[in-house]
Amino acid sequence: MTRSTRAPQAARFPLWLLVCASLTALAPLSIDMYLPSFPALAADLGVDIGRVQLTLGTFLVGLAAGQAFYGPISDRFGRKPPLYAGLLVYALAAAGCALARDVDGLMLWRFLQALGGCAGMVMARAVIRDRLEAHESARAFSSLMLVMGLAPILAPIIGGAVLGVFGWRAIFWLLCGASLLILWFVHRYMDESLDHGKAMPLHLGHVLSNYGELLRDRGFVGYSLSAGCAQAGMFAYIAGSPFVLIELHGIDPSHYGYVFGTNALGLIAMSQLNARLVRNRTLDHVLRGALVAPCLAGLALAAAVLAGVAPLPVLLAGFFVFIASLGCILPNASALAMAQQGHRAGTASALMGTLQFSLGTLAGAAVSFWHDGTALPLAVVMGACGLGAVLMRVFGHAGATAQGAG
Repeated sequence: MTRSTRAPQAARFPLWLLVCASLTALAPLSIDMYLPSFPALAADLGVDIGRVQLTLGTFLVGLAAGQAFYGPISDRFGRKPPLYAGLLVYALAAAGCALARDVDGLMLWRFLQALGGCAGMVMARAVIRDRLEAHESARAFSSLMLVMGLAPILAPIIGGAVLGVFGWRAIFWLLCGASLLILWFVHRYMDESLDHGKAMPLHLGHVLSNYGELLRDRGFVGYSLSAGCAQAGMFAYIAGSPFVLIELHGIDPSHYGYVFGTNALGLIAMSQLNARLVRNRTLDHVLRGALVAPCLAGLALAAAVLAGVAPLPVLLAGFFVFIASLGCILPNASALAMAQQGHRAGTASALMGTLQFSLGTLAGAAVSFWHDGTALPLAVVMGACGLGAVLMRVFGHAGATAQGAG
């Protein structure tokens, strides 16, 4: 693939971008597909639903920790070798989840599953940055989210159907098979995107120096954490919504996927709107406007629950606005964070993912540990995440502006 063909191919949604989308979709599939099984899983393993929610927390910890490992390796050896290793680990761990006999074993296997699956997230962002510049990257991320958005629509529906017929263990066997299929697509259809002439040395001092420079880059950190706070609100929703919707408000587990899918449709619609908006506007301008939605939605949810005026329609409306807005926020914030990091795209992608999923882990854990039989933990955490996303964007924009002036 030559440089002259990059932009037209991105516009046609090339096959390499479709493979990137499938790699990125593996994590939401791993999360969303088993959400309807929380009550059944808790009953089968003889634990309360709070303990089952911690299996999601351990998965998020694995996603956060593993990404820092893959980035420097990919900047040295290329994008494909870490993908082969990560997807094989994921497949084996998914099989371990299916065979788990207690919740502690399930937590361990979920952690290992995340360590394998996060390779795809790091490599997908790095490949896009390898091939495209900032504005093209934002549009590519928006196109990628069109495919990614299908995961939270289809995954809970498929998970609910599989749960009803075969039980919760079959969900993990299905994930195992999906990862092996993606591995074949990577081998067959994804070309190596790293220019080996620009490969970076894999020495501990050099790796730590790169991470240190990135952490001192206010633009990179601010935009990464802005997306991370918004995404953390989504993970809070993922952790808390099965209880709030299924247990508290009586939605049938088989119908939970339709509620989840409606939010994902909103995210898809906003991601495609974003691809149009960034054609004539700066990425930061679009991001600034989009961040108003989760901030107001999250704070309104928290206020409504505290005031005791949060019936199911109010909750559903707040959830929809918050999740849909991510379709504009995540592509632009990711592109802005990666804009100046082409020389170390793998390392930057890894650190961005680690920062974001660390926030997601904290948000999910906060909802799980604060479980009090009401919707309050979920609403308050989502409100805090929406506000944090706005503040981090201000921090990142100030840093990027100062860097540009310097």
